[in-house]
Amino acid sequence: MHEDDRVLRRERRLLTLLGFVCLGLVGGALYLQFFHGEDPCPLCIIQRYFFVLVAVFAFLGAGLNGWRGIAVLETLVALSALGGIATAVRHVYVQAHPGFSCGYDALQPVVDGLPPARWLPQVFKVAGLCETPYPPILGLTLPQWSLVAFAVIFVLVAASLLSKRKLRAATR
Repeated sequence: MHEDDRVLRRERRLLTLLGFVCLGLVGGALYLQFFHGEDPCPLCIIQRYFFVLVAVFAFLGAGLNGWRGIAVLETLVALSALGGIATAVRHVYVQAHPGFSCGYDALQPVVDGLPPARWLPQVFKVAGLCETPYPPILGLTLPQWSLVAFAVIFVLVAASLLSKRKLRAATR
């Protein structure tokens, strides 16, 4: 049982780290927005929501003491990461095919109509177009980096869930 407690504490620390990494990624996007003038588009904002969801679920999971609750929240983290992957893939596609939106994005009213856009408009309000190319960072565009981050989160959390499932099955 002592080994199980040690593994549980490690899992909780990793979830806490994941939550802070996701908030750091949103902070990096805000830095680019406010200090480099890279206005967020609807898909950028949706990706921010998914990073915040991953962080919230990770922090909630880190606060639990039981494997079952942690597994449920890790599943929600994985689902949020999948949503982020889908959004980032769409964003990468739009940027690879310029001329897609004709200066108007149909997602803007939907994204701007969500409550967080009214509560924190500086963070969650659309100000740009999805096809606007900004300078790459270390060779990748911001949507590509977002795709990498969501994919890494998904793979790591899914692997963790599978390894716990095998561990639980072996101890029965």
